[in-house]
Amino acid sequence: MAQTMTLIAVPRQETGKGIARQLRRAGEIPAVVYGAGREPEALKIPQAELDKVLAIAGASTIVELEVGGKKLKALIREVQRHATRLNVLHVDFMEIRAGEKITVHTPIRLEGSPDGVRNQGGILDQVLRDVEIKVLPRYLPEFVTLDVTELSVGQSLHVSDIVVPNAEILDDPDTTICSVVAPRVEAEPVVEAEEEEEEGLEPELIRKPRAEGEEGDEAEAGSPDQEG
Repeated sequence: MAQTMTLIAVPRQETGKGIARQLRRAGEIPAVVYGAGREPEALKIPQAELDKVLAIAGASTIVELEVGGKKLKALIREVQRHATRLNVLHVDFMEIRAGEKITVHTPIRLEGSPDGVRNQGGILDQVLRDVEIKVLPRYLPEFVTLDVTELSVGQSLHVSDIVVPNAEILDDPDTTICSVVAPRVEAEPVVEAEEEEEEGLEPELIRKPRAEGEEGDEAEAGSPDQEG
């Protein structure tokens, strides 16, 4: 089951980029909570407390938000970060209720070492890392597992191979999750025939340029002396 963590949030009236920058400079992170038939509500959360939660929280972490003295349960729906510094800029929470199903992306965890990797030198390639499910909050898993021990080179596992108790899987059953592929073989460098032939040739003779008016050796050797 998904773990639950607690955060204290304060409602805020003012919104906009300028206000968001002021909040971050003051050590608070702008946030919003929506869902469960409610209007979106702007919040601010102490950065230090939020960092503690995000350090261990996953896509299926349920957060108990205390807003203005009232407690509600919510999922961390989206975390916006700075492109280079990676510090948190904004957080979206989705309120959930016990009797209402929610749609979430749950991480896929592969277990075991494939036969094709152990005995055939293959490589395990995971192409799908989460699966979309519809589930009641009390059945929400932190992740789903898939055993890859029996996979040989050329074999794959698909969404249809996943079992999530008490949940409806929304992804296409034929979607590939992972496969064991053959290792890449690097081709040996091809030696050009011309290069082989040139190995036995003598080095090129580089002649020293003649000064103006200077006769070359060929003229001296090939021309008879003129009579005076």
